[in-house]
Amino acid sequence: MPYRPPLVAHEYFVADPPELPVRARGEGGLSAVTAAEFVAADGAEVMLKALTTAEETLVVQIGVAGEGVIRVRLSEDPNARPRSAAAISLVSPSGAYRGARAGAAPGEPIVIDAGSLRAEITLAPWHLRFTDAAGLTLVEQDRGHTDISGRLRTLPFGRSSASGQAVAYHESFAAAPDEAFAGFGESCTRLDKRGQRPVMWNYDAFGAESQRAYKNVPLYVSSKGYGVLVDSGAPTEFDVCQSTHSAVQIVVPDDVLDYYVIAGPGPAAVLDRYDRLTCRPALPPKWAFGTWISSGFCVDSQERVLARARTIRERGIPCDVLHLDTYWQTAGHWSDLRWDPVNFPDPEGMLAELAGMGFQVCLWMNPYVSHLSPDFGAAADAGYFLKNKAGETYVADCWHGSFPPCGIVDLTNPAAVEWFQGLLRGLLRQGVAAFKTDFAEGVPSDAVASNGMTGTDLHNVYTLLFNDAVAAVTREVNGHDLVWARSSFLGGQRHSAQWSGDTYTSYAAMGSTLRGGLAHGLSGVPFWSHDAGGFTGRPTDDLYVRWTQFGALSPLLRLHGTTTREPWEFPAVEEMAVQALRLRYRLMPYLYSAAVEAARTGAPMLRALCVDHPDDPVAWQADLQYLLGRDLLVAPMTAPEGVRRVYLPRGEWADYWTGEVLAGPCYVEVAKPLDQIPLFVRYGALIPVTPAGHQLDTVDVPAEIALVAFGGGDGTVEIHDADGVTVAVASRDGDVLRVAVTGPKRVTGVEIAPVAGAPARAVIS
Repeated sequence: MPYRPPLVAHEYFVADPPELPVRARGEGGLSAVTAAEFVAADGAEVMLKALTTAEETLVVQIGVAGEGVIRVRLSEDPNARPRSAAAISLVSPSGAYRGARAGAAPGEPIVIDAGSLRAEITLAPWHLRFTDAAGLTLVEQDRGHTDISGRLRTLPFGRSSASGQAVAYHESFAAAPDEAFAGFGESCTRLDKRGQRPVMWNYDAFGAESQRAYKNVPLYVSSKGYGVLVDSGAPTEFDVCQSTHSAVQIVVPDDVLDYYVIAGPGPAAVLDRYDRLTCRPALPPKWAFGTWISSGFCVDSQERVLARARTIRERGIPCDVLHLDTYWQTAGHWSDLRWDPVNFPDPEGMLAELAGMGFQVCLWMNPYVSHLSPDFGAAADAGYFLKNKAGETYVADCWHGSFPPCGIVDLTNPAAVEWFQGLLRGLLRQGVAAFKTDFAEGVPSDAVASNGMTGTDLHNVYTLLFNDAVAAVTREVNGHDLVWARSSFLGGQRHSAQWSGDTYTSYAAMGSTLRGGLAHGLSGVPFWSHDAGGFTGRPTDDLYVRWTQFGALSPLLRLHGTTTREPWEFPAVEEMAVQALRLRYRLMPYLYSAAVEAARTGAPMLRALCVDHPDDPVAWQADLQYLLGRDLLVAPMTAPEGVRRVYLPRGEWADYWTGEVLAGPCYVEVAKPLDQIPLFVRYGALIPVTPAGHQLDTVDVPAEIALVAFGGGDGTVEIHDADGVTVAVASRDGDVLRVAVTGPKRVTGVEIAPVAGAPARAVIS
C-alpha cells in the first residue's frame, strides 16, 4: 500500500484498504502456470487445463470479446466471477465478431484471432503473446525474473496462497525500455505511470496531489499501441515497472483473474473499444457547459443565494448554474437531504425565483446520514445502513473527526435505494436541477452489506451504485441523468460530470490537478472538471485568475472552495477572471461540438497530447498542457512568474493572442500577462464561435454562428447542436477563403485571424 513517510501524522481513513499477507521466511504459496492442456474450443474461445508449480489444476479461458479485444481468465472454477459482480457487472463483453477464430496447426501455438489483435498460446512451456494483425508483438507475458540466489522477482501468471487460502491472482507483462503507460483513473502524479504502483482503491484523497485517488479505473493504455483492462472491483495493484524496470505486474485479490487486452493503435482506438465493453459516456445537458458558481463550503442562506444570483446578473458574469454546498442542510445532520428550515424557510419560492433569472440549481449531498439526524433512527431500524460484523448499524467516522459519525446507506438493499431516492425525488420536484454526489469512498473493509458482500468487495463499486441511484431519479424527474461526482470506478463514464475533489490552493496543486484530469481522460472519462481557484484556502489574486482561465478551458467549469470564489470578491482581478468566462461562452459552439464527439467516440475533451500524437514520445510526457477538442492547445500557467515552456507537437500552431505561427515539434518559452492564458490554435482550423452572453440559450437553439479562420487553406468543421449537425468546408481560392455551409445553422460571417499567410477575405456560399 502507499508508503507514508516517518514523523508525519498518520493519515487515518475509516476505509483504508486491507493489506495482503506477507509470506513468512521459507513459506511457499506461489502457484505459477507452467504448462496447459487443451480441453475444449467454442468458436472463438478455448478452455485449457493449467498445470502449476504448486501441482494445482487451474482453468485458463482465452477468447474474443469483440473486434480487437481478447479476454483472458484464470480461475479454479470456470464459472467464477469477480466478487463485485454480486452488486454490479462492470464489463459486458461481446464475442460477436465474424472474423473471430481459435485454432492451431499440429505442433503450432493456438491462435485466437480478433481481427486487429491476435493471441498466440504456447502450451508447453506456457506462454501467451499478443500481436497485431501483421504478427508484430504488442505485449507478451513476462517469462519471470530470478536473482542470483534464485529468488523470483516478478509474480508470474498464476495465483498465490497464504495460510492455505488463495489470496490473489497475478499476471506480469514484459515492458519495453521506452514504453510509457497512462490511465488508471484520476491519479494526480505524472501522466506516464512508469515507476509507480497505482492501487485501485477509492480514497478520500485529502487533495489532488498524490497517487491516492477518488476515482480509480483498472485500465491503462500503452505507447506501444494497446490497452489492458482488469474486470474486478477488488483493490487491484499495478506495479508499473517499479519493482523491476522491465515488467508490469498485476495483483488481483479476487476469485478470478479476468482481464482484456485491447488493440490500438492509439489511445483513441483503445478507448473506443473500451466503451464497447462497458458503456458510452453520457453527454451532459447543454446548460452544464456553462459556468457553475458555488456558495463554497461555508454557512449559506436563502437571502445570500438570491443576493448572489442578482449580483451575478447585475455584473454581467456568464453563469448558468448555482451550486449550494453542504449548508443548505442543517449543520451536523449531513446528509439527510432536508432543507435547513431556519436558513431556507421557502425553498420552493427561492428555486422559482432563481429559475426566473435563468439559473439551474445543484445541491450537495452524499450517501451518509449523521447519527444526529432525525432520520437516522428510523432508517437504522429499517435496515437501510451497512452493518458491522455484529449485525448492528455501522456508524463510521466518514468525516475524519471533523463532523459527527454517520450511517452509510446500504445501496445493495432495494428498499434502502427506494427510500433514498424518495428523499431526492421531492427535491427535484421542487425545482432542483441536479445533485453533487460527494464522498462515497468511505465503505469500511469490515462492513457487511445486506446482500452478504464484505466492505472490501463493495468498496470500489459502491460509488457506481450511488451515482446510478441518483442519476436514475434525476432522469425520472428532470429528463437528464447528470450528477456532479467526486468518486467513480470502472464504467463511471456513464455519470456525465466528475470533478477532481478537494484540491489544495497553490500553483503546484493546479498542476497536479491537471495531471489527474489527463489521466482520467485516458481512463475513459471525457467530462471532467475541478474547483477553479483551488478548494482548500483562499487563492492569491493571480492564482485565482490563472486557475479560472484553466477552468474556462476545461470540459466543465465550477468556481468552488472553502472560501468564496465569487469574482467580485477579488476586485483587483475581477475583470480578468470574467474575461476568461466570456472566452468560454464565445467558444461554446466549439466546446459543445467537442463534447458531442467525445460522447460518441469515448476520446476525452481534455486530451493528453498522446491521444492525437501517439507516436510522439514527448506527447506521453508533456502533462501540464492539453488539447481541448482537436484544434485548441491549452497550457495553463502553472507558476506565478507568468512564463513557462510549452511543447508544440507536429504541425503548425498559431498563438491565439498574437497570431504568431510556430512549427512543431518543438518547445517554446511562452510569457503571457495575467489576463491571457497560453493558447494555440491548429493552423488552418475553423473555430465556431458565438457572441458571449451571460447564460446559454438552452430553450431556443441559436440558429446563427460565426467562424474564425486561423490561416487559409482547406479545412472542415462540424458544429453539433440540438438542431443537428452543420458542416462548414473551407477552400482557398487565391486570396479568398470560400466557405460552403450545409446544415441547419446559418454562418453569419467568417473572421480571418491575423496570422501569417491568411487570405484577405472570406466568402460564404
